[in-house]
Amino acid sequence: MVTQVRPPRRDESTLTIGALAPLTSPGWAEAGQHLLAGMQLAVAEANAAGGIDGRPLELLVRDTAADPQRAEAVVTELAALGVAAVAGEYHSVVARAAATRADALGLPFLCSSAVLDELTEQPTRWVARIAPAQSIGWRLYGDFLLESGHRRIAVVAQPSVYWQCGTGILRDHIAPHGGTVIELGTPAPESIADALVAHGATALLLLVGHPDPAVPLVRAVRGDKRLAGLLIGAPAGQPEFATWAELLGEHGAGVPFLRYLPRELPPLGARVDKELRELLGAAPSFVAFEGYDTIAVLAELLRSHGADRASLAAAWADADVDGTRGRIRFSRTQGISVQQWAWPPVQIVDRDPAAPERFRVLRNR
Repeated sequence: MVTQVRPPRRDESTLTIGALAPLTSPGWAEAGQHLLAGMQLAVAEANAAGGIDGRPLELLVRDTAADPQRAEAVVTELAALGVAAVAGEYHSVVARAAATRADALGLPFLCSSAVLDELTEQPTRWVARIAPAQSIGWRLYGDFLLESGHRRIAVVAQPSVYWQCGTGILRDHIAPHGGTVIELGTPAPESIADALVAHGATALLLLVGHPDPAVPLVRAVRGDKRLAGLLIGAPAGQPEFATWAELLGEHGAGVPFLRYLPRELPPLGARVDKELRELLGAAPSFVAFEGYDTIAVLAELLRSHGADRASLAAAWADADVDGTRGRIRFSRTQGISVQQWAWPPVQIVDRDPAAPERFRVLRNR
C-alpha cells in the first residue's frame, strides 16, 4: 500500500523538485557536481522562460554521498517537504534505494544516471529513468571486447550489486563466443600483474571506485613490461572525468569506457554544451547532459499535467520532450521494472594516447 505524504508547501508560489547527487566522499563527487550542474542549468532556463505556468521552479539539493541508507532518509525528508518529484542520482545502488523509498511513499522519481536493470524489485508506476539499462551498454562493451580479439578477460571488482550484475552480463554475453571472464576479486596493486600473467589475460576490466583503487591498479599494470599489450577497460566511465587524466596522465589513455552521448549533439545539446562549459569551467561529461534532460522532462510534465504527484507519475508515457541527446519518450520495456527511455545513445570511448585530453569514439550504438 502506498503511503502518501502531502504536507502544505512552504511557499505555494514555488514548485520544488528534490535533487539527489553524490557530492561528498565516498561518493563520486565529480560526477555529482556534473549531474547537479545540468539540473541547475535546466531549472534556470525553465524559470527564465516563465517557470511552470508562472510559478518558479526550485531544486532542493541533497547529498547522498553514495550511501543507500542516506538516500532513503533524504527521499523521506523531501517527500515531507512537499516536493512534486525527486530527480537525479548517479550511483546505481543508491538510486535503487531511493527508488524503492519513492515507490513506497508515492513520490515520482526520475532517475538520471543509474543503470541497474532492476532499479526496483517490482514494476512501479512512480519511477522512470533517463539512463539506459546496464544490460544494453555492457553487452555492447562485450561485443567491443570480442571484436578487438579479447577472449580471456580479467575482472577486478569490489563487492557491489552493480559490479556483480555487470560481471554477469559480460560473462553471459561473451561465453557463447568462446570468451572467458576471470574474476580476480580485489587484489592489491603489487600483486595484480602477477595474477594477470598467470591467467593469460589479454584484457583487464576495472569494476572499482575512482580514484582508489582504480588509479593504483592502472599504475601497477602500466608499469609492468610483461603487460605492455594488455587492454585496460573501465565500462562504468571512470576515465570520463578530469581527475582521471590529472592523476594518471598518459597512463590513463587508451582505457575504453561507456558514454551516453551521440556522435554529434543536436542543436539543443550543442547549446547546452556551451553553457555547461561556462558553468563548470571544463568540458561537461555525459552525466551533466543526463541531469539537464531529467529536469527538462519534469518541467514539461509539470506544465502539461500539474504538480499532483499521482498525475505526474501517470504522465511518464505521455512524455515527448526534446532532449540534449535526442527525443525522450518513456515506455515499458521487457526486463526493466521502471518506465524507461529506450534508448539513449551509447558510445564506447577512450582518451587518445596521442593527446589524453581528447576523446576517441571507438564504437556507437
